Amino acid sequence: MPELTYPEAGATRAGRLPAGYHHLRHRVRLPDGCLPAAGDAVLSWRMHRAAGVRMRTDAPRAEAGVRVTPGLGVGPLRLWAPTEVVWAEDGPDRAGFGYGTLPGHPERGEEAFLVTRDDSGAVWFEVLAFSRPDRWFVRAAGPLVRAFQHGYAWWLGRTLRRLCAPG
Repeated sequence: MPELTYPEAGATRAGRLPAGYHHLRHRVRLPDGCLPAAGDAVLSWRMHRAAGVRMRTDAPRAEAGVRVTPGLGVGPLRLWAPTEVVWAEDGPDRAGFGYGTLPGHPERGEEAFLVTRDDSGAVWFEVLAFSRPDRWFVRAAGPLVRAFQHGYAWWLGRTLRRLCAPG
């Protein structure tokens, strides 16, 4: 079985992103009271699929050890990126997961998708990631990759807000 391609597995769970990688932190406010629905959309891959991402998974929900291969793009231009869920949780104030890169992924690192409720009752969606290129074409794309990652996080937040909208 392939191993993760980076040593800092689980770092996104605590939010302490390791040095030596590009970091991404994107946070968006969700409608009040939507944590259960938003958490379920994240953990069941529904958010990703609603955002147009193809998800090949070996389980219906994110949990540690589940293999998932997101596919971004169209037709023969779709890029598949093998990952493994390294942590998942589903609690009353926090739900989400983090997955890490496997061999064949264009980058090395970890990305987390998390819904939380703060002390004031506000519900937030956050994408946390640390990554660095693992393929020549990612290195060649340079800053465009980071711009894409930020745009992708924004798109996921917008998609989750839409999924949580009343009515």
